[in-house]
Amino acid sequence: MSLDQALPGHAPPAPRTPAEPRSGETSAERARGSGKSVGSPLERVVPVSRRGRSVPRWVRRAVGPVALLVVWQVLSGSGVLEEDILASPGTIAATAGDLLGDGTLPSAMLVSLQRVAVGLLLGGVTGVALALVSGLSRLGEDLVDASVQMLRSVPWVGVIPLFIIWLGIGEAPKIALISLGVAFHLYLNVYAGIRGVDAQLVEAGESLGLSRWGLIRHVVLPGALPGAMTGLRYSLATAWLALVFGEQINADDGLGFLMNQAREFFRTDVIVVCLMVYAILGLIADFIVRTLERLLLQWRPTFTGQ
Repeated sequence: MSLDQALPGHAPPAPRTPAEPRSGETSAERARGSGKSVGSPLERVVPVSRRGRSVPRWVRRAVGPVALLVVWQVLSGSGVLEEDILASPGTIAATAGDLLGDGTLPSAMLVSLQRVAVGLLLGGVTGVALALVSGLSRLGEDLVDASVQMLRSVPWVGVIPLFIIWLGIGEAPKIALISLGVAFHLYLNVYAGIRGVDAQLVEAGESLGLSRWGLIRHVVLPGALPGAMTGLRYSLATAWLALVFGEQINADDGLGFLMNQAREFFRTDVIVVCLMVYAILGLIADFIVRTLERLLLQWRPTFTGQ
């Protein structure tokens, strides 16, 4: 006989039904006990990346430029910005239409694009070749790296007088200046990418029986590809910058030639149009490189923001 049965006046507790809550039991615990699913607080939280989807991203990105144009137009219309200091957006749009209509701007763009393409090709081949020699071999590093680092310390714009003396005032010094700026950026980034490859990956490749060329092809070069893409983006930006300086060298065509003519006649509208063309071409080049990164670096997981 139990103690509850032995004591008079003490009845045994009634059996608890499954639906009856225990003392201190939460609703989530009761739901789990009954087989019902209750979403946790983390499941009910809306991800940060979904909160702003009500407004398209391109709209948010366009707010800043549109606001800048509005302020610019207001300042020009109120007389705060005079035409000889900075033309209004409306005047610049009209000038751009005139330059496009008579073919002046497309012809200048084509000439400048040709210079950038040739300079980028020559400088890219030179920079990548030197980076491969220096990055894949200690002997190559000893022979190449010190000289490249020394030349890189010299401002490449400062060699314009030498290029004029050596190459004249034609197309050669312009292309050489672009190639010089491109080569250094690609060399540094490709070299750093090669030397930044994880040594454990190389050891794993060796344990799998890969030859030296196999290691370079399947391990080193893919590992250095992100650095090469970064170097290409920097090189494109430098190529357009070098083009601006290069087209100051007795140019008779191209965007730089248009800017020089506009400077002599205080045509700020033409200057701004040329600058906008430089910016648009740079954005297009950057978009092409980003597309290449997505195609060539699909194996690399990256953070895309929240």
